[in-house]
Amino acid sequence: MTYNEKMTNFRWVMCAMLFVATTVNYLDRQVLSLTWDEFIKPEFHWDDDIYGTITAWFSIFYAICMLFAGKFVDWMGTKKGYLWAIGVWSAGACLHAVCGIFTENWVGLHSAAELTQATGDAAVVVATVSMYCFLVARSVLALGEAGNFPAAIKVTAEYNPKKDRAFSTSIFNAGASVGALISPLTIPPLAKAFGWEMAFVIIGALGFVWMGFWVFLYNDPEKNKFVNKAELDYIEQDKAEESEKPALQADGSEKKISFLKSFTYKQTWAFAVGKFMTDGVWWFFLFWAPSYLKANFGIKTTEGLGMALIFTLYLITTVLSIYGGKLPTIFINRSGQNPYAARMKAMLIFAFFPLCVLLAQPLGEWFTPSLGQNAAWLSVLMISMGCAAHQAWSANIFSTIGDMFPKSAIATITGIGGMAGGIGSMIMQKSAGSLFTYAAGSTMKDGNLVEMSQELLAQGFTYVREPLTFLGFEGKPAGYFIIFIVCAFAYLIGWSIMKILVPKYKPIVF
Repeated sequence: MTYNEKMTNFRWVMCAMLFVATTVNYLDRQVLSLTWDEFIKPEFHWDDDIYGTITAWFSIFYAICMLFAGKFVDWMGTKKGYLWAIGVWSAGACLHAVCGIFTENWVGLHSAAELTQATGDAAVVVATVSMYCFLVARSVLALGEAGNFPAAIKVTAEYNPKKDRAFSTSIFNAGASVGALISPLTIPPLAKAFGWEMAFVIIGALGFVWMGFWVFLYNDPEKNKFVNKAELDYIEQDKAEESEKPALQADGSEKKISFLKSFTYKQTWAFAVGKFMTDGVWWFFLFWAPSYLKANFGIKTTEGLGMALIFTLYLITTVLSIYGGKLPTIFINRSGQNPYAARMKAMLIFAFFPLCVLLAQPLGEWFTPSLGQNAAWLSVLMISMGCAAHQAWSANIFSTIGDMFPKSAIATITGIGGMAGGIGSMIMQKSAGSLFTYAAGSTMKDGNLVEMSQELLAQGFTYVREPLTFLGFEGKPAGYFIIFIVCAFAYLIGWSIMKILVPKYKPIVF
């Protein structure tokens, strides 16, 4: 192997592996959101509040696990840490399939049909037991999925110089959008053909396939047989900078930061605040977009129009978000700015795009009389602008960790920020579920107070509690518009706080 030989490009193979893992990660996460309203809800007698509780629990448990997942990956090592993460979350995804069987046995019923036909107190028991079953399954899923981003960001830092990290991150992070893109084309048809349980099993099994490739392909860059000297020099080009030279321990290994010490740095808090303010927005659209289309336009995800709308939403998100990761590199090459300054400049630009979400509800409402269900395309276009901005923002905020912290601390700091993002998402999901249930109004059915629906109105039921009105919208549309306002301004607020905490590039050396 000679110094002048042609450089290999194995770092992009690693990026592709991260992309696939993240795609599978989001496919597993999306199965519930694409099956609950049409398949699971009638079987288990759920309402928006129960679904909001389940998604909120996933978020907070994910947040807690993220706090330790980064440290686990740093301790276990990238290869083994990633294997454990995807193995656990794939098992958790498959575990959802037994929730129905457990509920049937617990309440003494014998089929999904009998669960669906339960009334009164029996329906309440079915809803409660099934909810706790799903909480357990979501906990296992969250435990494993918490390891994805700490491990992926660590691999990105290992295999890329600073100037390429945001672009590499934007590529693998696009897996989140691609997972959401593929899901409406695969999950509803699987659920319709084989049952919602098999949709969880089939999608969950994909992670086990990925594990086989990871065992064969991954190793540290300097030990990887697929990386030659020229590529290794390119990867390690930043080591010439004083700030990149790590402090070493007595045994020659890189000095590591303690978990509690991480919280003493403003850089940690800046990253955490940025995640807290914005992650809930992305997860809200992942978890609630299918329900939004049904509640506002009467469109189901098993229908061709529903599939096309969700597919288009994430197609736009995927394409635009990848270019978002390239923008800081353009700023660096043209002006010579340091990576952190270039990233913050790009993130400020991205922070304005979610303001488009403010138009989603009004456009859908205004054009429904003339366009019917096709008015949903206008709403989806506005939401896709916000989602694309989030993914571009996300690629860059993750890369700020590598700008400011040594590689030995990257997974730990990623985990702390992920915890903050999970807490923000938990607040968003539970608030949304409760708000939508309240906004819809309620009536009495079978002696129980239930959420009002168009079906009940058609049957002659009257409101016990009137629907919410807000700025000209009524019922669930009013609730969605309130949440959209929060989503629209979250990024500008998050960016401002980050800039106050870390106004200038200041890498940490220890």
